[in-house]
Amino acid sequence: MSRLMIIGCGGVASVAIHKCCQNSDVFTEIMIASRTVSKCDALKEKLQGTTKTKITTAKVDADNVDELVALMESYKPDAVLNVALPYQDLTIMDACLKAGVNYIDTANYEPEDTDDPTWRAIYEKRCKEEGFTAYFDYSWQWAYQEKFKEAGLMALLGTGFDPGVTSVFSAYALKHYFDEIHTIDILDCNGGDHGYPFATNFNPEINLREVSANGSYWENGHWVETKPMEIKREYNFPQVGEKDMYLLHHEEIESLAKNIPGVKRIRFFMTFGQSYLTHMKCLENVGMLSTSPINFNGQEIVPIQFLKALLPDPASLGPRTVGKTNIGCIFTGVKDGKEKTIYIYNVCDHQECYKEVGSQAISYTTGVPAMIGSMMVVDGTWKGAGVFNVEEFDPDPYMEALNKWGLPWVVDENPQIVE
Repeated sequence: MSRLMIIGCGGVASVAIHKCCQNSDVFTEIMIASRTVSKCDALKEKLQGTTKTKITTAKVDADNVDELVALMESYKPDAVLNVALPYQDLTIMDACLKAGVNYIDTANYEPEDTDDPTWRAIYEKRCKEEGFTAYFDYSWQWAYQEKFKEAGLMALLGTGFDPGVTSVFSAYALKHYFDEIHTIDILDCNGGDHGYPFATNFNPEINLREVSANGSYWENGHWVETKPMEIKREYNFPQVGEKDMYLLHHEEIESLAKNIPGVKRIRFFMTFGQSYLTHMKCLENVGMLSTSPINFNGQEIVPIQFLKALLPDPASLGPRTVGKTNIGCIFTGVKDGKEKTIYIYNVCDHQECYKEVGSQAISYTTGVPAMIGSMMVVDGTWKGAGVFNVEEFDPDPYMEALNKWGLPWVVDENPQIVE
């Protein structure tokens, strides 16, 4: 029996909520809290007749620590699952510390305002010291380690798919297939087609900032940075086919470099079609991806937020998206003195996801692991005080849960490798 507070009500949150309600033996009670309480109420209305889980809803501003604390102290959850925006990670972590509640999220912190002078000074120092320029990194949340440890609370970071499942795949590979892992290539392929000229599969602000930034990878103990979309490879993805993929910076590289001993290189690739890249470059060239406020007709607007309002809502893509995703990791290393290569991956069908929970596979592949990570915390399968990434725990129960709750995985022991 447990009580989980879920903050957020977008596509990923909706999937996580659906899956918690399917798993009512563990999640006996949930609260859905968001700034737009009508969305929470609509989800409750849809689900409450189909589950034994008791659902309550609440209005909360996830930027307001005092509001969050008051709600947590009133509801008294065993844990808080943050599926709001990465901008709000730190305020929710602060609230969890004050209220004495465990914390779980799917994506690491990044600032909403990248021109903020205080944040900028810390960011520029990190760029020089670490050698990568992405706006998002784990340093802000890892800095909470002692606070959570002293409070006897757990903060579980990054239990989506990538980061999340890909990191658990890495821990599983090290436990069962390797004595040493030397290289990890994380491959994220979306073979789906939504029929729009241009749309993003998750929050446009986060998605477009991520893919228009410099790429980077970890090699021989340090970061190597590349220009946006500079490194391109082709890969024949099982059940999807041949796709172009591009090297990006991604957050799990940072934690895996820290937590997988002896790893020599970690790269992350994501597939994009030429039409997507052309649209994105055009928008970037005219300033529409900027996070800096501008004055328009006497009103201050942020270009990328205005663009978000123009683009299709990712939550609306479910009924019209067809095709499959394939996300996984290719590992090379040594077992019993012999070189070895394996590929662990999951294939997810957009339409099957929509039939089950009313969302496409991008939301599904993040929402299911969000529920699983929450389960690991609230039922005590994973225990600890402090701030943790998912690869720091025993991967086996998480891997079993993936098979049970809709994300079955495959181990290919003779895969095509990426040059």
